[in-house]
Amino acid sequence: MAHTASPQPVTINPAPALVGRIRVPGDKSISHRSLMLAALAVGESRVEGLLEGEDVLATAAAMRAMGADIARGADGIWRIHGVGVGGLLQPQAALDMGNSGTSTRLLIGLVASHPITATFVGDASLSARPMQRVIAPLSLMGADFTPSPGGRLPLMVRGLAPAVPITYTLPVASAQVKSAVLLAGLNTPGITRVIEPVATRDHSERMLAGFGAVLSVEQTPEGRLISITGEAELKPQSIVVPGDPSSAAFWLVAASIVPGSDVVVENVGMNPTRNGIVNALRLMGADITEIDARDVGGEPVADLRVRHAALKGIEVPRELAPSMIDEYPALFVAAAFAEGRTVARGADELRVKESDRIAVMKDALIANGVSLIEHEDGLSIDGTGGEAIPGGARIASKLDHRIAMSMAIAGLHARAPVMIDDAAPVRTSFPTFFALLDALGGSVTWS
Repeated sequence: MAHTASPQPVTINPAPALVGRIRVPGDKSISHRSLMLAALAVGESRVEGLLEGEDVLATAAAMRAMGADIARGADGIWRIHGVGVGGLLQPQAALDMGNSGTSTRLLIGLVASHPITATFVGDASLSARPMQRVIAPLSLMGADFTPSPGGRLPLMVRGLAPAVPITYTLPVASAQVKSAVLLAGLNTPGITRVIEPVATRDHSERMLAGFGAVLSVEQTPEGRLISITGEAELKPQSIVVPGDPSSAAFWLVAASIVPGSDVVVENVGMNPTRNGIVNALRLMGADITEIDARDVGGEPVADLRVRHAALKGIEVPRELAPSMIDEYPALFVAAAFAEGRTVARGADELRVKESDRIAVMKDALIANGVSLIEHEDGLSIDGTGGEAIPGGARIASKLDHRIAMSMAIAGLHARAPVMIDDAAPVRTSFPTFFALLDALGGSVTWS
């Protein structure tokens, strides 16, 4: 599953107006969690709209390796027969997580409270990402870890059953760390508690409750307190996965910056812990309209119509960071076309994603003629006031799907084509990205 294929260079040519209706893949966060929880339920769960990118397929493969029966039907619906909480089997080989940090951290949490040993491996990008943030709380619960230097992959975890319930206050805002502890708590006697001083995406809480776990959320002076009662019995579910707001973000930015554009992105998840990019773009003056707002499987969903608009530079509210951390690269692109300066800070987490997204986006934007200042926790970007950026450079995606897609969007309104050294990582989260770009009127040349 690791990204080892030959690089796929691509050139993005300046585009006329982008026009049309598109549907983005299913939400990646919800897709991961639906497979994991269905694999722990007793009976058959059905998942419709699952993101079939490499990251989610890595999760499916890992759950199969630990005993779950997971298959995709000819109708596109995934059917999962789970093993029950506490029923995970010893995997016979290392679990290859490819490029997926979410899969890795959440599955480490699952394994931590089961009496099995699992080794996690991944590609070069994932192997450079720190795992200490989940090792620390899960060690308190009794799991034993043998990581590579720096707390990285390859990593072996020996689970403990029964594990020890803990109350853990998150030192950094991280839905992955919160989820890892809650998932470990599923098979831990007693009540496991997580306190998050800064609220993060709440898909795990919603889905755990939907599958029947005894879970409560309350506000305390210290922050959100999430409590889960262990030795849970999960019930199979039918899930319809909404469109991924992180994938929709690229089209919201693209239609905003390319003159004459009018695009409808259908079925976008509008969970308030995930839609910070919509709020930030609206603060910049983006023309984004919600159509047919509805609720699907406990998650708010809407179709989003976005039309070209004159964007203005803003100071992005820091409190938006947890609800749009993956969308900052796309936001940086929007800022490059705004009038005046956009200051986007409070995003330290970008330094430890698939790449150092602050440094890599800085280099890519500067190479294509954008003026900016790098900060430890973000960028200050001077926009063109709606004019095309110079473009013309070849940028390094650094095995990071969001870098490749963000710079592809930037190339749509550039005076000269923008070249990306390797678009292959886009398959991890958005296999249809370039096909949709063509369908809307963009022009892509493969080298």
